[in-house]
Amino acid sequence: MSDDRRDGLLWRGRFLEVRAAPWGEDGRWEYVTRVGRIAAAVILAITDAGEIVLVEQYRPPLGCACIELPAGLVGDKEAEDPLHSARRELLEETGFVASCWEDCGQFASSPGMIGEIFHFYRATGLMRVSPGGGDGDERISVHVVPIAQVPAFLEAARARGAMIDTRLLIALPLLPG
Repeated sequence: MSDDRRDGLLWRGRFLEVRAAPWGEDGRWEYVTRVGRIAAAVILAITDAGEIVLVEQYRPPLGCACIELPAGLVGDKEAEDPLHSARRELLEETGFVASCWEDCGQFASSPGMIGEIFHFYRATGLMRVSPGGGDGDERISVHVVPIAQVPAFLEAARARGAMIDTRLLIALPLLPG
């Protein structure tokens, strides 16, 4: 038996692994992790004008676009700390840089199925320095939405068939005013 099998690895692709852990009496719990068990950084970006910066991109697992907070992988290309990843992803995806960063903690995405954790940051003191849109083929659309209009914006997105990332549920109570 390979070391991977003893470690619970069932399958490995380029980005994901399927693993199993002993569960119950003679059972197993199957779950997904990222290769190398890397984490993610998620950013709640708020402008001085009281707007939230959201991104929208097509997500193949959902088969539709998804409205999300800016986010990205920590150390997927080279070793980096989560805050550095958050700064990089905010710029790449949205074109904004932030002068103030607040670490809001670590959270689990979907702990019954996914072994991924994410580091959550609030970014303020924003300045737009580029259009954003992501790297390569990401084709990210950036939405800068007045906080008071977020519920209507999300409802309109749902009405046109977009999904809403659950991480927005964490963000909403952290919005000012």
